[in-house]
This record gives sequence, C-alpha cells and structure tokens, in this order.
Amino acid sequence: MGDMTNSDFYTKNQRNETNHAGDFGCTLEELRSLMELRGTEAVVKIKETYGDTEGLCRRLKTSPIEGLPGTAADLDKRKLIFGKNFIPPKKPKTFLQLVWEALQDVTLIILEIAAIISLGLSFYQPPGEGNEGCATAAAGAEDEGEAEAGWIEGAAILLSVICVVLVTAFNDWSKEKQFRGLQSRIEQEQKFTVVRGGQVIQIPVAEIVVGDIAQVKYGDLLPADGIFIQGNDLKIDESSLTGESDQVRKSVDKDPMLLSGTHVMEGSGRMLVTAVGVNSQTGIIFTLLGAGGEEEEKKDKKAKQQDGAAAMEMQPLKSAEGGDGDDKDKKKANMHKKEKSVLQGKLTKLAVQIGKAGLVMSAITVIILVLYFAIETFVINKKQWLPECTPVYVQYFVKFFIIGVTVLVVAVPEGLPLAVTISLAYSVKKMMKDNNLVRHLDACETMGNATAICSDKTGTLTTNRMTVVQAYIGDVYHKEIPDPEAIPAKTLELLVNAIAVNSAYTTKILPPEREGGLPRQVGNKTECGLLGFVLNLKQDYQPIRNLIPEEKLYKVYTFNSVRKSMSTVIKMPDGSFRMYSKGASEIVLKKCSRILNAAGEPRIFRPRDRDEMIKKVIEPMACDGLRTICIGYRDFSSSPEPDWDNENDVLTDLTCICVVGIEDPVRPEVPEAIRKCQKAGITVRMVTGDNINTARAIAIKCGIIHPGEDFLCLEGKEFNRRIRNEKGEIEQERIDKIWPKLRVLARSSPTDKHTLVKGIIDSTQVEQRQVVAVTGDGTNDGPALKKADVGFAMGIAGTDVAKEASDIILTDDNFSSIVKAVMWGRNVYDSISKFLQFQLTVNVVAVIVAFTGACITQDSPLKAVQMLWVNLIMDTFASLALATEPPTESLLLRKPYGRNKPLISRTMMKNILGHAVYQLTLIFTLLFVGEQMFQIDSGRNAPLHSPPSEHYTIIFNTFVMMQLFNEINARKIHGERNVFDGIFRNPIFCTIVLGTFAIQIVIVQFGGKPFSCSPLELDQWMWCIFIGLGELVWGQVIATIPTSRLKFLKEAGRLTEKEEVPEEELNEDVEEIDHAERELRRGQILWFRGLNRIQTQIEVVNTFKSGTSFQGALRRQSSVTSQTQDVTNISSPSHVSLSNALSSPTSTSAAAAGHPRREGIP
Repeated sequence: MGDMTNSDFYTKNQRNETNHAGDFGCTLEELRSLMELRGTEAVVKIKETYGDTEGLCRRLKTSPIEGLPGTAADLDKRKLIFGKNFIPPKKPKTFLQLVWEALQDVTLIILEIAAIISLGLSFYQPPGEGNEGCATAAAGAEDEGEAEAGWIEGAAILLSVICVVLVTAFNDWSKEKQFRGLQSRIEQEQKFTVVRGGQVIQIPVAEIVVGDIAQVKYGDLLPADGIFIQGNDLKIDESSLTGESDQVRKSVDKDPMLLSGTHVMEGSGRMLVTAVGVNSQTGIIFTLLGAGGEEEEKKDKKAKQQDGAAAMEMQPLKSAEGGDGDDKDKKKANMHKKEKSVLQGKLTKLAVQIGKAGLVMSAITVIILVLYFAIETFVINKKQWLPECTPVYVQYFVKFFIIGVTVLVVAVPEGLPLAVTISLAYSVKKMMKDNNLVRHLDACETMGNATAICSDKTGTLTTNRMTVVQAYIGDVYHKEIPDPEAIPAKTLELLVNAIAVNSAYTTKILPPEREGGLPRQVGNKTECGLLGFVLNLKQDYQPIRNLIPEEKLYKVYTFNSVRKSMSTVIKMPDGSFRMYSKGASEIVLKKCSRILNAAGEPRIFRPRDRDEMIKKVIEPMACDGLRTICIGYRDFSSSPEPDWDNENDVLTDLTCICVVGIEDPVRPEVPEAIRKCQKAGITVRMVTGDNINTARAIAIKCGIIHPGEDFLCLEGKEFNRRIRNEKGEIEQERIDKIWPKLRVLARSSPTDKHTLVKGIIDSTQVEQRQVVAVTGDGTNDGPALKKADVGFAMGIAGTDVAKEASDIILTDDNFSSIVKAVMWGRNVYDSISKFLQFQLTVNVVAVIVAFTGACITQDSPLKAVQMLWVNLIMDTFASLALATEPPTESLLLRKPYGRNKPLISRTMMKNILGHAVYQLTLIFTLLFVGEQMFQIDSGRNAPLHSPPSEHYTIIFNTFVMMQLFNEINARKIHGERNVFDGIFRNPIFCTIVLGTFAIQIVIVQFGGKPFSCSPLELDQWMWCIFIGLGELVWGQVIATIPTSRLKFLKEAGRLTEKEEVPEEELNEDVEEIDHAERELRRGQILWFRGLNRIQTQIEVVNTFKSGTSFQGALRRQSSVTSQTQDVTNISSPSHVSLSNALSSPTSTSAAAAGHPRREGIP
C-alpha cells in the first residue's frame, strides 16, 4: 500500500513540475538525486550543474544571506511543488482491531466455547425428556422454569465476556490515543531557526520549505536535507543514517551534504534546504519502512494463527526464569519497544504463578465433580447409561466444566496488566501538570525505584540566568560591576569587541516581555551573561556586530567539551588578523603570556603571576559559587598567514583582557527538593563542567553536601586517574571504591558522566542494584541519558539530541519536578501493590469457596455469572479505584524499593491471609449452618436448573459486601491504622465503591434467574452489610500483629537476578528496628563529636601554656575546623582522612563503633 501512495505522490508532483518548470530552475527529482550523492561527488555535481551553491540558490529563488522573502503565496507554491516537511505517521489500530486482539485471551476463549455449548444444549429438547430414570435429582426441577433458565446462564457468560473485552479494548484505545497526542505535542514544540526576509526567526519544523536558509548549531537535529553554504567547524554525527559512529566534518568545498535526522555535534553554520518530508533521506527510509511494516505484519499474522494458543501459553512462561531471557525475546520481537520494566517483569512472573495454581485447582474441581457424579449415579444408584439420557448427562458435564472454568477465571488475575496500564496512563496524564513529559511509559514507574540521581548543575539546580557580578580588570579585583570610567578606554574597547564578536550571533539580550521584568536572554546563557556585562558597562554590542557581520568572521573555533574555550579570528583593516578568545579561566590563563595593566598596556604574565592570580582572584570567585571566564586576544601579522588548522600554535601566547565571575543563582526550590530526595533514600550527585570550587560552593548551597561529612569532590582528571589501571582501562572495582562517597564531579567530560553512570549501574557492591536517573541538556549527554535507567532531558535548554535520548522531558527544566516524578513513580508501585493485596484476597477466597463447595455439595455456592461479576468488581473496577490514588508526601519518607524487592511484602501477605481467613470462616459458616441462622430453606444439593435460593443469595451478597469493605482496607499496604486517610481526595475511588454497592443491590433484588439471585429481606441485607463491616474491624486486628513474628510467611513476585539476595535483607522488619538503632547511633556520634571538640580545645590551651608558636596552634585548630566546615577536598594530594588526622583513642573507637555511613567524625 505504501508504495502505491508514494508513487502517486511523485506522479502528482511531476505533473506539478511540468506546469511550474518555468518557476524554479530545478525539479524535485533533480534535487532528490543530488541529495543521494556524498562528499566530493556532490561537490563535482553541484559545480557541473549549477556552477556553485550560489547558483543553486538563484535557481531556487532564494538568497544565501537574506533567505526567502517569506510571502504566503511563495511558501504555498514551494509546498505544492517540493512537498511539505511532514512524514505521515503509521495508521493507529482501529477500535475493532483492538477488540479482536482482546478476544485472543485464552481463558476468555475457553469461557466462550463453554458458554456456546451450554447454550446449544439448553435449546436441545431430547426425546426422553420425561425420562425419570436418567439422573438422581433431575426430576425435582422439571417445571416450566427449566427450559427458560437453561439458556440464561450461557447468555449471561457471553455477555460478561463481551463486557471484559470492550473494557480492555477501550483502555488500549485511549492509551494509544494519549500516546499519539503526546508525540504530536513533542513534535509541535520542536522549532528551528531560519532566515526569512533578512530576519532570523524560529518556525515549527513542519513549516520549513525547500529554498529556506536554515541556521544550524551545536545540538540540533537536522529537520530536512540541505547543502552547507557557510559556517565553521561543523561536525555531524551521521550514525542514525549510516551507522558510522565517527563524526563527519562538513565543509563547503569537501562535503557540503547535510542530511535530515543527523545530529550536529559541533560548530555552526547555514544550510540551504533542498529536500523536505517524504523526499528527504529520512523520509525515504520512513516510507520504505511504512510499506515494509505492513508486509511484515501480514507475515506475522500468518505465523501467529498457526501457533496462536501455543504462543499464548508460552509467552509468560519465559519470564518465569527471570527477566533476562524474556527481555531478549522481547527485543527481537519488537525493536521499538524498550525492554520490560522492573514492575512488568515482576507482574508477569506473578501472574504466571497464580495462573498455574488456578489451572491446577480448576482441573481438580472438574475431575472431582465428574467422578462424584459418575460414582453416585452409576455405581451407588446402579443406573444404566441409556442413549436417550445422553444429552442430560452431557448437560451435567458441561455444568461441571463451566464451574471449573469459572474457578480458573477467578484465579487468573487478568486485572493485573489492566491495573498497571491504568495506573501508568493516569500518572502520565497527571505528570504533565507537574512538568514531566513522559516519553516512555515505564520510565514513570522505574523512577519510583531510583536510588541515585546524577544531575547537571547549570539550568537544573541553578536558574540558568547568568549575570556577571565580579570582575578582575586592569590589575584591580572589583567585587561588583565596576564603573565604566574606572576602566582604561583601550581595555574597555577591546573587552566590548571581544565579547560582541566572539560569541554566537544568535545569542542576544532582548527587552523584557512586560514592564519591570528582567531582560530576556536568548541563546547561550553564559554568553548572555557576558553581553549583559557589556550593557552594564553602558556600552552596546549590536553596532559592532553590524560592522562585522557573521559572514566576515575569518575563522571560528567553536566551543566544545575538549577545548573548553571559543575563539574567533577577524581580519583587521590593515590586513593583519586578530583573534579573540574566551573560556574556562584556568584553561585560557595557561595560554596567556601577557595581561593588560591599569593603563591598558600589555605586561608580561609569568607562571608565578598566574598562580598568584588563581589564589587571589579565581579561587575566591569560585568559592562564592561563581563561574570564572577569562577573556583574551592575540594579534597575528598578515604575512606569513598562520596555519589556522594547527590549533596548538594559534591558541597560545594570548593577552588576557579580564577575568569575570558569572553568577548563576541556585533555584530557590532546589535545596528543599534535594532534602526530600535524601530523606527518600536517593543520593543526589552533581556532575558539571565547572571548576571544582564553584561546583563545591553550589553543592553546599543546594545541600548536596553538608560540611563535616565524609564524601568526595573530584575533578574529571582525578576521577579518571583513580578508576583506570596502568594500561588505562577502566576497572569496575576501582569505580566501586569511589562512587559510594562521590557527591560532586567537576570539570567532567561527557564520557566521564557516562562512565560514572555505567559504573554505578554495573556495581555489585551493594545488595540492591542501583537504579540511576540522569539529567542532561547537551548533545554530549546523549550516551549517559541512554545508559541511565531514566534519562531526564531539559525541555527549554535541552538540545534535540538530548530529548531524543531521554525518557522524560522536564518542561520547566526544574530539579524539583524530578522529585515529583519520584513521587508518581512510587505511587504507581504502591497502587499496584494495593490492587494486588485486594485482588489476591478475593482470588484465594473465591477459589477455595468454589473448590470446596463443589467437592462437598457438587455445586459451587458462587455461580458462574456471579463469579464473573465478582471478577469484574475486583479486576476492572478495583484496578480503576486503587490505581488512581493520588500520591502523598509520605511516599517520600521511605527508602526506594530495589529491583529485588518482592511485590508482595510480608505485611501484605499477612493482610491477604488474614482477610482470607475471616472471609472463608464466615462464608463456610453461612454455607453449612446459614439456613438455621436465617430460618430459610437450604440451598445445598439443589437439582439442575432449580430456581435460585435465598440461602445462596445471602452467601453471594455477603461475599461481595466483604470485598467492598476490604477494598477500603487495601488502600494501605504498609500496615497503617487509618485506612480512611485521604479517601476523599480520590473521587474515583468513592464513586466506584458506591457504584458497585448500588449495582449489587440491583443484581440481588432484580437479578433473578440470570444472576441466580432471589430477593432478600431488609434484615438479611443488614446482616450482609454487618458482616462486611466486620472486615474493617478485622483489618485493625491484623494490623496489631507484628509482622516480624511471622517469619514463615513467604514473599512473592520477586525478580530474581543472577545473584539471589538472602531473605533477611529484604525483610520489612529491618525498617522497623531501624528507628531505635538509628537514635542510638546518632547519640554515639554526637558524644564522640563532643569528646573530640573538647580534646581540640584542651590541645589549644596546652599549646598556649607551653608557649609554643601561637600560629602553629591556630593552624592546627583551623585545619580541624575547616575540615568540619568544609568538604574534604580530594583533589589535593595532601588530603588526610579525618580519622588519621585525629589519632586519638576516641576517634578510633568511634570508627569501630562503626556507624554504617561513618559520617566523618570531626
């Protein structure tokens, strides 16, 4: 099908081309074939056909500098001829397809078959109908109701099946719809910069047309194919198209071809758009995929039909061996889906275990019923099997079979996948309001298990509004912005030029949007800070940029993570060259050999001057949490012209103009958010490209580190030195020594970030595998975002590449939104557990009742249709009610569940079994002595097709009432007492409980034959409700029993990894003992701290007495206190661990008292 439409599309376009041949100098086909060429071939082809890129621009009626005129008529015409920049998505599944898929469920198919057989038999009137000799009790009910009652059961079962199917299909459909809405939202938000009518504007990607001049910069995902016409240092990652991981360098004269879907890794420039939408390289691939996908699906369907049932049975079984095998199969089956999340793995496994148990139970039930019937009829009563009796017997057997299937239906928790889906979909919808745009559903739940967050600093922890607050100019260190008069005129002019020219021209400062607001910063925020500095010095950068437009820049060395600096070369009027440079101060200062003095004249700048400057200027700035940027320049003579490609020779011997300290204030809500994370057992680590002092200062402000703790702050170099062996290979055990204490990684490269994330994830040091979340905004963060369990990309500052690699997009770039994500994630997990606790209680009870009832009275007390109703309550409705509980702050007060934490904890197991005992006791009491209690006829041993009895109706009603009240109990799973806490915050829950109650009244009073119910009196109703209410009281009794006593209870639903974790470590009771122990330990620590303080003071006093150098004593004192106040800084070799520094018996005993985290004892 795909091919057809495509070819139609082209023929249509060709028709258009013939009409418009006069309009543009090249056709769609011509441009398509041009874009298929690479490298020098393409350069030759452009030369031969168009002369040069200018020629091509002329033919496409566009100007390389002014861009398209941008008139509506022109744009429409271009869209008509060359196509729109839009790739049509694959068609979604229709509702009917989803219904058909839901019908493929094995248990449902069995039920349908049984129901149809039952229906058929009920309409079949055998000739020997009146034959008394056929069966024992058949005669009792040969009244007029017999014939009409027969078909009702079958029909009712079919109806329930239809209900279940429709609900499932509707859920899938709405999920799909939501997902598409999400995709389109992500796509609409993507904008791209183009030049139209001489103005640089941002337009939605879909609006780009052939002939547009687009500005490409670092981090962009190219939205269309084009030809590179001007720019510098452009490097592209084409792996998404070619699979080659090396970055490709683009230049006008060697390889000007830019392809859609590739990533700009470095540099900037302009391109002429030559192909969009289905005609671009990505579009061509997509259309091939679209056509291919449909053929594949047809093949798949054929294969599926052949081994449908087998596949159905096999699928979950694979996962029973543990997540691994399953994941691999999954990956093969569908590449685009991410592997199963932790929760889904655990659930599949649990569902399979329960399903197997249910299958065994139902098989036994059927066998027992059949044997009982056969022995009673043919052995004890010595009946003959008469041919005319066959239909009657078959009808009995079908009835037994239906009872068996019903047991199975109730046993299999098909509500589990539904609950997960509802819970996730609900959370995702709500998370949108909390500024989390979830791209992969399971990321939401994984976030609840997160144990570590590696966060960027700039923009995530800080506001990303850079302002220069300190400066060192002309030998003077200004603590605030200096007066322009205080700066030598020469220096000022150089400074303004250096900042205006040597920053991306897309970076600007615009007037505030509303009166009294802050000026808007557009583009790179650090550069905005510098431009703001120019404006604060009462100067203007725009006139300089107008004088030296971007086309006139001679050479640009763009900023990248290796250079950590940016330089721009311009040609001076006299033919000589000047290069302006800016970058991280410790890097640029190393390259400076001169510095401008107070008169604005260069003076020699020696290494020892540099060391002094670092001590006196850069470190104080950094300790205030400022980023330090050094600005310099260098003049070159015109002859001989330097070899610009030899960077090492060009980027040295600079003259320093000034060093500025840029402040990026911490977001006000971040310290609180980080405190919440730490309370919730999540370690926050800061990974940044900044100087270590800056990073440490910000980390203290955020509360990532607290003075006096035992932790590490490392620089990237030092980190690499420590984790690599002599050969330079990374060793896991070396990383294991570092990561538990590492809190700040400064001056880190993207590879360091990736190494750290991988190291933490692969670590086997702690018993729980770490689940790591990473935030990133730059292109180079891609690998780390992909490697992490959950990748967060920044919605505002993030590049397209980062967003592609991420699982969740933070639409407000704010760290506190991550905490919300953790809350939602934990909530999903808890919702599933609540649902499980409820569901399994119902399962256990219903199965046992049906089973024993069938064995003792040859008939299940709960009929098939009633069971299906119970199934509907407990599966569909309960999953809706319990899966939509809103999260509370208290979720953040516990430690994360690990990967190996069982779904059903001991406390839950206690609740399930406890409630099951209560329910079974009451139901069996009602079953065997109920008729005496209520003075009614017994419903036991009723013949086939007899009218419904009050006795069994009471049992059914009581059963449902108990489930309803137990649903309220299930709202709490950690053994809390108040189960009503926050119940009105969840309107869905209240609606469902009341709704179920109302329907139950209708079923009992008016259900009649189909539901096997007979109407009850008011006092009988009261008893049912009273017994139901007993559930709440019983819940309190259960909560009183301490879980720690019940060692025999097993947990269930754990994902076994290769290494099994011993039971004890997973106990809930660990948590319970903890509080007391923690207090004890905290007491010990405070005591040792006090002792040490006193010791230090005594030492100082002694020093005074003995009259040894006062300075020395102070120095010792300060070294101790600074270790208390400041972070143990481990980038200096002179670091001494605290316990050695205070080599006194108390401190060693403190270490021996061994607080688990050994919070550095000052």
